[in-house]
Amino acid sequence: MRDDQLPAPQPHACSVLSRELHEPLAGTGAVAGAWLLVEQPGPWGRAAVTESRLDPELGAELERRAAETGVRPALIRRVEEHHDAAPHHRRWFAASTHPKRTWLATGVVEDPADLLTIDFAALAAGDRSAVAALDAVFPGTPLLGVCTNGKRDVCCATVGRPVAVAVEALDTASGAGAGADGRFPAVWEITHLGGHRFAPTAVVLPSGYSYGRLDAASATRVLADARRGRMAVEGCRGRSTWSRAGQVAELAVRSALDETAEDALEVVAVTQTAPDPEPAWTAVVEHADGRAFEVSVTGSSAAVPRPESCGKADGTPLELRADGVDKIR
Repeated sequence: MRDDQLPAPQPHACSVLSRELHEPLAGTGAVAGAWLLVEQPGPWGRAAVTESRLDPELGAELERRAAETGVRPALIRRVEEHHDAAPHHRRWFAASTHPKRTWLATGVVEDPADLLTIDFAALAAGDRSAVAALDAVFPGTPLLGVCTNGKRDVCCATVGRPVAVAVEALDTASGAGAGADGRFPAVWEITHLGGHRFAPTAVVLPSGYSYGRLDAASATRVLADARRGRMAVEGCRGRSTWSRAGQVAELAVRSALDETAEDALEVVAVTQTAPDPEPAWTAVVEHADGRAFEVSVTGSSAAVPRPESCGKADGTPLELRADGVDKIR
């Protein structure tokens, strides 16, 4: 279904309620130090890696290896390329997100089983040799993955897909819509980023910064910033490299310093200081210039029950907030 045929989100949709309740975005990003994206056009099921035109046994094996090592797998497709035909080849991307080991690799395979030659442990460690067995290039340019998997949550299709279409069109019109080798777009549809209620959601790779409540203009700015080695604090859910509390702490320091350089900050320690159900943490965030900051983070259950995903029963998700930023060095 084309974006102009999609219905508008209903008033009770999870993304509408989350926005109306001003649910905080910080600390809601996926947690993963490395990602593996596999091109798979056609329909996606709820558990897309094993419910698509990709061989489900291969998908299950990729998921197993990824789970063992902390790599996050996802399917991608070119914007609006939803046909069912099996592709002659598939593009893949592998990304390491740590600020001291940030890189993106890509290539194409005729047989997606070739992706099993990737060393998942090395990928998780940020080692470029992880993809040595494949014909890979390291493009040096970022990609933007916009979640559009309506089988996972209807909001991702009704509000996510129009953003993907608009940003891809703007990027193509600007002449910037291809990777370093000129053969692949910078904007892709992606299967699942978590946090459907923050749709439209997207992730920038290789930095791993994820965003929520995007529109075409803000998503275009996010991609433009990433091409300059910058990130946008507004609308950011966090860098996938860090835990949820670490994401909140890093964004709090960025806000305090007005710091947007992608690799300027590193979360070097996160210590939980109070247990669930009202947890608290102390995080230490270091700046590349030698400064260091201590951030207090607290969690509390949402005051107003709401569905965390369309069709689910009401819940009270844990909301994290930074209570203070103190310079310690």
